[in-house]
Amino acid sequence: MSIRNLDDLLAEGVSGRRVLVRADLNVPLDKQTGDITDDGRIRAVLPTLSALVQAGAKVVVCSHLGRPKGTPDPKFSLRPVAGRLGELLDAPVHFAEDTVGESAQSTVAGLADGQVALLENLRFNAGETSKDDAERGAFADQLAALGDAYVDDAFGAVHRKHASVHDVPARLPHVAGRLVLREVEVLSKLTGAPERPYVVVLGGSKVSDKLAVIEALLPTVDRLLIGGGMCFTFLKAQGHEVGSSLLEEEMVETCRNLLDRAPGKILLPVDVVAADAFAPDAAHDTVPADGIPSHRLGLDIGPETVAGFAAVLSQAKTIFWNGPMGVFEMAAFANGTRGVAEAITKADAFSVVGGGDSAAAVRALGLDESSFGHISTGGGASLEYLEGKALPGIAALEN
Repeated sequence: MSIRNLDDLLAEGVSGRRVLVRADLNVPLDKQTGDITDDGRIRAVLPTLSALVQAGAKVVVCSHLGRPKGTPDPKFSLRPVAGRLGELLDAPVHFAEDTVGESAQSTVAGLADGQVALLENLRFNAGETSKDDAERGAFADQLAALGDAYVDDAFGAVHRKHASVHDVPARLPHVAGRLVLREVEVLSKLTGAPERPYVVVLGGSKVSDKLAVIEALLPTVDRLLIGGGMCFTFLKAQGHEVGSSLLEEEMVETCRNLLDRAPGKILLPVDVVAADAFAPDAAHDTVPADGIPSHRLGLDIGPETVAGFAAVLSQAKTIFWNGPMGVFEMAAFANGTRGVAEAITKADAFSVVGGGDSAAAVRALGLDESSFGHISTGGGASLEYLEGKALPGIAALEN
């Protein structure tokens, strides 16, 4: 893969130049207060932004947040992100009230060398996510007019064919930022010749969401450990009753075929924490995975399963983890995710946390981020990379 990176751009000199940086500042916000509850994605782009600021660039940052419907929506405004970004950079961040309109143009025009502006949410504009090439291209023209060069540091968005990711690079000199370069380097280790044993841990709610990556990984991994809500469809495929646990009935036969194709390679829970309701204070206890009462639903893997998974992980040399083992947001059902995460940190292995809920769990559970080899900022992007899909944002940088 041949992609120019940030150092190439810095070597050419960026002092006084407007550098448009596509970041992934899609941070979670508290529904009541609007406060940022996890600033991990903001922190992840700081190395790129700081390098550009120190080199005297006029830095114009753009990002999406949430899923507005192509029109402005106050609850998806990036204004709180501008405040937090300014705190982390220890410098004011000028906020544009729109993305490519008068406010954006005047805000960018007013930047001095080494200053930073943040444009309002890209997805307030229908052209950002449009499937119509002309509409997307027209928006990309307006966005590109705000920069003299383009840096993509939004790994969490590179699997999207959106204007700011796919179309803008065709209109400006373009490079990969520090974060995108690191993500690609790490994930290429997993798709190349990973040191063995290579163990993958998959969780999350649905088999259908992870089917493509399971299909891609099954021939290459040594063990595949399955937890989270998706495990119940696999357990059903083994003939076990799963009570009122999350179940994708239409995927049972698919799971049965996967188990038949790789006997002994896929490890499923042997016990689960079953509750009488989906609630933090629900009555619950640990039951065998083949003995879930009909009136209960599994909300976490049990301690025997954690111990079994930990034993496999302790022998691994390469680990990829994507998806929580249970409903970690509720303390009563967080032990499985915590136990597996701690086992990963103790293994003498190169470990990659595949973004999304897994990365959120690491921070929410207070685990030491530095004890993992790499925590990806892009859950969907990392999975699609491992599936072998061409990612539009990466392809645009290669051109």
